[in-house]
Amino acid sequence: MATTIDWYGCATFALKTSGLTVFLDAYVDRVAGAAGPGLSADDIAECDWILVGHSHFDHLWGAERIAMNTGAKIVGSYETVRVMEAAGVPLDQMLCVAGGETVDLGNDVRASVYPSQHSCVWSHGQMDQPDSVCLGDMGVTLQEQQERMADLYEWFASLGAEVVGHLGQAAPGHSDRGDGGALVFVIETPDGSVFYQDTSGHWSGVLANLEPDVAIIGAAGRANIDGEPIQGSLADFVAQQAQLLGAKKVILSHHDDWLPGFSIDTDIEPLRRALAAVTPAPEFVELGYVDNTRIL
Repeated sequence: MATTIDWYGCATFALKTSGLTVFLDAYVDRVAGAAGPGLSADDIAECDWILVGHSHFDHLWGAERIAMNTGAKIVGSYETVRVMEAAGVPLDQMLCVAGGETVDLGNDVRASVYPSQHSCVWSHGQMDQPDSVCLGDMGVTLQEQQERMADLYEWFASLGAEVVGHLGQAAPGHSDRGDGGALVFVIETPDGSVFYQDTSGHWSGVLANLEPDVAIIGAAGRANIDGEPIQGSLADFVAQQAQLLGAKKVILSHHDDWLPGFSIDTDIEPLRRALAAVTPAPEFVELGYVDNTRIL
């Protein structure tokens, strides 16, 4: 047996294991010219489960079509289920989770759900390179974060008609409710375990004893550690989390230029160096789009 993974860009992956196809997030469509696989969610013909890390459009949009086209079941937060029900997905095709649950996916595969944190997207406009050191922004209240997010959504309108049109399709009714509560998953397979994270944030106490074989780690934006923005760089966050998890292999998530003007073409070298400095250093697995890489 073998467990393989396909990266569809942003934080979306298809994990194939034990005869199952498990999508991790579902954002496949892109603005014209943006980095990605050149596919649409409508092109996905095989899927058994969709595990959604949080309910922002760049993680959730597409799950409604994949679920309805393939019969796949969606596992996500109560906000994810609300958005998907509004998009036409039957409630009996979804499971609501908040962290603390274990879902039997069949064929000796189980997914355990843990509460997590979203990156501090309210603290920046366009993303920085991973070796950029960010300081400050500690103790910012929820109300101020919401004000900054409102400014960010207004700023998106300056990115051009194609981006605005894409957001109009992808995010109706999403942004007003936030991320729905970020989640991380540990998928136990007959070949080993895979940790999945779709945004750069965590509760350190939650992750301390998970010890997955493979860790998919969020690598975009200003990282969030235990509810506060990292006082350092994104590369620091990725390395610290890799060490905390103790994974043998690390894969990056959310690091391509999926929404030009907001995202960036991430320089991988600072992340590679930071991971090489971890003791013991994990194997850094770099994926291309939809390249069917064996990970277990």
